Amino acid sequence: MFIQIFVGTCLILLSVAVATLGFLVFEIILNRAHKWLVKEPHRPKLAVVLAGAVIAVLWMITAGVWIWALAFRVLGVFIQFEESLYFALVSFTTLGFGDLLLPVEWRLLSGMCATNGLLNIGMMTALLMEVLRHVRRNQLDTLKKRRPTDH
Repeated sequence: MFIQIFVGTCLILLSVAVATLGFLVFEIILNRAHKWLVKEPHRPKLAVVLAGAVIAVLWMITAGVWIWALAFRVLGVFIQFEESLYFALVSFTTLGFGDLLLPVEWRLLSGMCATNGLLNIGMMTALLMEVLRHVRRNQLDTLKKRRPTDH
């Protein structure tokens, strides 16, 4: 039981670390594009940021699934990698079909994988909204500076 908890905790931490790295890279890209993003027209650029953020989030979630799939395969939980990937995806997304089950000696990992997926998907959703809010706020602040209101 403690080995499962240790392995699951390490996999969760690795998945979160990879997602954090992905977010930091995306933030660097946004910072470099700041001047371009605040120039008009704003809405098409906001759409570009949304598309980029969605791709980044999908990459981070996919990386988390692959981390778990590789771990299942390395641990010998599944014989074929496709089964490992399928189980990791179904667990990470908390879909949990139940058509594949982990052996008793590793069954705690399924719940930990689902917890990791729930955590990462929630975190990525919050980050996605924060990125859009931040870019839009910067765009609006730039407009206010250029067109002061008459009071």
